[in-house]
Amino acid sequence: MFRFLIIGFIRFQNFQFNSSPTFLKQKPVNLYIKNMVCDRCIMVVQRELELLDLHPISVELGVIELSESSLTEAQATAATSRLQSLGFELLEDRKSQTIEAIKTAVIELIHQQNDDTRIKHSEYLALTLGLDYPYLSRIFSEEQDTTIEQYIILQKIEKVKELLSYGELTLSEIAWQMGYSSVAALSTQFKKMVGVTPSGYKDGAQDRTTLDKVGKN
Repeated sequence: MFRFLIIGFIRFQNFQFNSSPTFLKQKPVNLYIKNMVCDRCIMVVQRELELLDLHPISVELGVIELSESSLTEAQATAATSRLQSLGFELLEDRKSQTIEAIKTAVIELIHQQNDDTRIKHSEYLALTLGLDYPYLSRIFSEEQDTTIEQYIILQKIEKVKELLSYGELTLSEIAWQMGYSSVAALSTQFKKMVGVTPSGYKDGAQDRTTLDKVGKN
């Protein structure tokens, strides 16, 4: 009974049961994790898994591949408990995994790959995830009570806040880097979302939202 509960926290692709009731067989074991939004998250998750005597082959935002071909119930329970204590969440179904993959792809586009921020977002997500954009858009809206487009805007605004706080770029340079058609377009959207102009934000209290909290009420 308990081994089936573990599947609610850790989804394995193409898994099967062997003759022992304490093992789930799969090659390789993949963990799908929510709230991994930065390089530091990758380092933390990798370290914690290694402390549990697990062996990550690759650790990317939202997905960890282990060298183990199976996990015992004890290993799965320990991994679940430890990661949840650090603010991460093991995803239980394919739809949740896809939604988290959308968020991860947007975060990587906006916050880590600035040269690509001018690409058409629908094309970028479809190519990155290998799924039709209408499908991605539909399940995201159904589960998140907002659209992918709105989520992208919120992430762009957070990136603009970050760049403003550094004070290294002009507003014109920020607008170009973030894919806005003009400074006026950036300023209009920024004021609509934040309540003050970019200049007002830079000169005032610079409140920020952590990336995993963007889009959450």
